[in-house]
Amino acid sequence: MQVHRALQQLGITLIPAYSPEARGRSERAFRTLQDRLPKELALAGITEMAAANRYLAERFLPAYNQRVAVAAPEVGTAFIPWIGTHLAEILCVQEERVVAKDNTVRYQGTILQIPQDPHRFHDVKVTVRVHAYPDGTLAVFHGPQCLARYHADGRLIETGRAQPSRSGPTHGSDVPPIVDPKPTRRATISARG
Repeated sequence: MQVHRALQQLGITLIPAYSPEARGRSERAFRTLQDRLPKELALAGITEMAAANRYLAERFLPAYNQRVAVAAPEVGTAFIPWIGTHLAEILCVQEERVVAKDNTVRYQGTILQIPQDPHRFHDVKVTVRVHAYPDGTLAVFHGPQCLARYHADGRLIETGRAQPSRSGPTHGSDVPPIVDPKPTRRATISARG
């Protein structure tokens, strides 16, 4: 599900193959390698992983590629550079949660406290998206807005409601602090005697 979601966000159409027949060429190649490779390693007297890796790189793969490789009909590459949202925001685990009455979100046993916002008293019952990044950090999003970022244990890294950066890393310690365009005013209470 996460792979399908990430591919959709990247504009890539997923064409699933639900049977080995649909993947015939790769299945045949796997069968050949699983049958042939152990026999070749045994004939060469290889019993250790380092020697097997060296044999693969120096002898087996060059011979195999020479026998089955097909030259591309056109020169150049079909890849184009990605210019959208930073890939870290797409290639992470994203799961929806509903904000609890105490303005928190629970994610895999961790409680994430959503900080106060000067424009909104609370986020109770709002559906948000938790992003879990490979480095262990977490973020809570409401639509395109990042509400806050957290360490893996739920401690706050940064707070604010700002759009994620499109030009650089947007998670963990690489992130510049979110700056609120309207500073909040502190209420002062004075005691009069």
